[in-house]
Amino acid sequence: MTTPSSERAFDVRHVQLARALFAALAAVMVTFSSDHSAPLGLGVFSGFALATGLVFALSVWLVFPRGERVIPALLAVVSIVAGLVGSVGSWRTTGVFFGVVIAWALVSGVIELVGALRQRKTVGAAGARDGVLIGILSIVLGVVLMLPIQQYALDYSIAGAGSFTLTGITIAVGLFGGYAAVVAVFLAIAGFSPRRPEPVPAVPSEEAAS
Repeated sequence: MTTPSSERAFDVRHVQLARALFAALAAVMVTFSSDHSAPLGLGVFSGFALATGLVFALSVWLVFPRGERVIPALLAVVSIVAGLVGSVGSWRTTGVFFGVVIAWALVSGVIELVGALRQRKTVGAAGARDGVLIGILSIVLGVVLMLPIQQYALDYSIAGAGSFTLTGITIAVGLFGGYAAVVAVFLAIAGFSPRRPEPVPAVPSEEAAS
């Protein structure tokens, strides 16, 4: 007796590519903007976090089977909450940027890293590699933003262009843009990489004969 196919229309590859797309958009918006202020940074971050959270939320039903839904569900909640906080216009200050992005990076990074390490025990290192790397990158982003750069200010001038001030928020928004770019590249590579064929369970000789 044959069982109906349990294959899903979407798999982890689609989650990786969707995350890569939104991370790339965030990186481009930061890179090609001359305004690295808190409102711009939180605007880009909120869009990135909400889109990423939506991807995780949809993947809970469309990609992951029962027993593997806790991690994407937690990542969806954390990203959506952080995105909603960052989307409030009156809250888009330097302090809120640091607080929201640091909290999101540390919490989501730990969740993704722990989930990937647990997954490694069941599907092997290859299946959990992207989660381990992105989890570590997120934690590193949060730790770096915790350094005393919020009040940093450096005045400098460029001949023929004028005087400028390099502030902590400028550095922080740039770091987030760099993080998004690295995540986009890695997830795109992971999403487009060929998958190894899954092993087909052996059919018992009695069943094959019948």
